[in-house]
Amino acid sequence: YSGTIFIDPDIITEEDISTFIEAPYAGQGVRTMYDRRVNDWITVTAYLFDATFNDGLTSEIQVNPEFGSSDSAFIEAEKYGIEIGRLPTALRDDVETVWIHRGTQPFGGGNNNILIHIGQALNYINDGILEETLVHEAAHTSLDANHAASSGWLTAQTIDGEFISTYAQDYPDREDIAESFLPYLAIRYRSDRIDQSTFEIITQTIPNRIQYFDDQLFNLYPITTLANEDGPSKI
Repeated sequence: YSGTIFIDPDIITEEDISTFIEAPYAGQGVRTMYDRRVNDWITVTAYLFDATFNDGLTSEIQVNPEFGSSDSAFIEAEKYGIEIGRLPTALRDDVETVWIHRGTQPFGGGNNNILIHIGQALNYINDGILEETLVHEAAHTSLDANHAASSGWLTAQTIDGEFISTYAQDYPDREDIAESFLPYLAIRYRSDRIDQSTFEIITQTIPNRIQYFDDQLFNLYPITTLANEDGPSKI
């Protein structure tokens, strides 16, 4: 694969349950956010929303004042709060803030944050891969720090001897966790939504990484049903 967010649009969909409860407006406040349109940090008086999720996690959603009103900003905050709420608890663990801007620049993860440009989000939505992209970015945010350089992960990388995507291969330290986690989710919890060849490519290419993820016993709520071990029912 070139990148794993493109493998299958059905791994998580808008039909899936969200842990999102609400994101009431909390006023405006000065916040420093990253904006890929200028490829730099910007300090703005952002519209702030306190998102809560039913597993006890919280995030501050910071919306660029360019949206013009708290009502317009709320529409975006709630929309993406609901989508982020579909992600497993383990991926939202370190998502303390969410940045929302206009523009068609790529999303970003890390910095205890998820970065969203809504023009790009529309492209992802049209391709059916908004949730898959959020999984990738949230894996950067919540998994990279503890796992990307861990001996167990590096050993799994070495024994597998291959990467699930050219993106992971080109940036093994930075992208391999984020690129591998979505396929892991697909084969372990969503195998009824992927085809047989996808299932086989993933399980044969990164078996030791899959085992590594299994061993971590991540809390993947609200994605809770383990898939059939025999593989997919969608052919």
